[in-house]
Amino acid sequence: MYTYKPDKCIVPIKIWSEQGSIESEALEQIENAASLPFAFSHVALMPDGHTGYGAPIGGVLATKNVIVPNFVGLDIGCGMIALKTSLKSIITDDIKKIMGLIRDAVPVGFNHNKEAQDVKHMPQTIPDKSLIPIVYKEYDSAKRQIGTLGGGNHFLELQKGSDGYIWIMVHSGSRNLGKKVAEYYNSLAKDMNLIWHSSVPQEYDLAFLPISSDYGKQYFAEMRYCVEFARCNRELIIKRIIEAFKTVLPSTVFDTSINIAHNYAQLENHFGHNVVIHRKGAVHVREGTVGVIPGSQGSKSYIVKGFGNKDSFESCSHGAGRKMSRTKARKSLNLQEEIKKMDDMGIIHGIRHESDLDEAAGAYKDIDMVMKEQSDLVETLVELSPLAVIKG
Repeated sequence: MYTYKPDKCIVPIKIWSEQGSIESEALEQIENAASLPFAFSHVALMPDGHTGYGAPIGGVLATKNVIVPNFVGLDIGCGMIALKTSLKSIITDDIKKIMGLIRDAVPVGFNHNKEAQDVKHMPQTIPDKSLIPIVYKEYDSAKRQIGTLGGGNHFLELQKGSDGYIWIMVHSGSRNLGKKVAEYYNSLAKDMNLIWHSSVPQEYDLAFLPISSDYGKQYFAEMRYCVEFARCNRELIIKRIIEAFKTVLPSTVFDTSINIAHNYAQLENHFGHNVVIHRKGAVHVREGTVGVIPGSQGSKSYIVKGFGNKDSFESCSHGAGRKMSRTKARKSLNLQEEIKKMDDMGIIHGIRHESDLDEAAGAYKDIDMVMKEQSDLVETLVELSPLAVIKG
């Protein structure tokens, strides 16, 4: 970890990566965050840090009395769920059967369920309608979205753990519901910041809402609902996967799942102050907390335990992190080489076309280096090697 403070910044920046390894645009974004008049103590950037919309992925921002919708991001509540099975081995034919059943049961990409899902799968605590107007507007549509994977870097993976067991891992979020909420309140915050003559430059794309304002209270409530919706979404996907396992391997027993978010904001106490902690692509790992850090397809993932490092606001990376944009990956990576990497490892995968290269392993950072750079944030409990993967 190294610390620096450019002249324009109000608070210092702490980065868990070697100097020179973070792209310049991501550094500019974290410097913009550190120059916000309401930034508290310092800002942090995890070792998987890379450029995002307005704020870098892997960024952690503490603020006093305000919330910044774009430092939560579009996929509110996006996160990981991991589940250990009782299986110590699984043959390829059974993997293929299970993955086929999963493909039939879990829509991917822009696809939604053909029918609305039972409301028992939705979040059961619903705030007053006045606090969550966007959620209420989108609620019927969300009932068809729950239990779906989504696109981009979302994935479903079967893995072999260093503990000797077969694991299941899913990366998914709040789908279009979270996107609608995020876009509405970021746009609203921009409009209000203009009315208030905010000193935050518009080009930063880090408009804010006071948490005591009506709009701030609404965003908080809608964001919390989306975080819970994303958690329920992952639970329903896991339920469908368990059903697929039970069809092929009926005697399989499943442990309690680990279900965590890495895109959200919440009130926490740090350095003696109550502040709003924004985590955009970062996992909350208090001392002893168990977390999930995925690699790219074709690399290991990790079940970890947090050290509760105060300098990172008790946070760690949410994954390996991109080392190149989607456009650059499609232009520069070799399709046959990426397919060969996966085939040589015996991984059942879906890389078939150049359009798939934006999520190829070569587009991501070395997860081993990422884990080494955050050795003061977490310790590894289980290493997970991929057996089969479905990408969104």
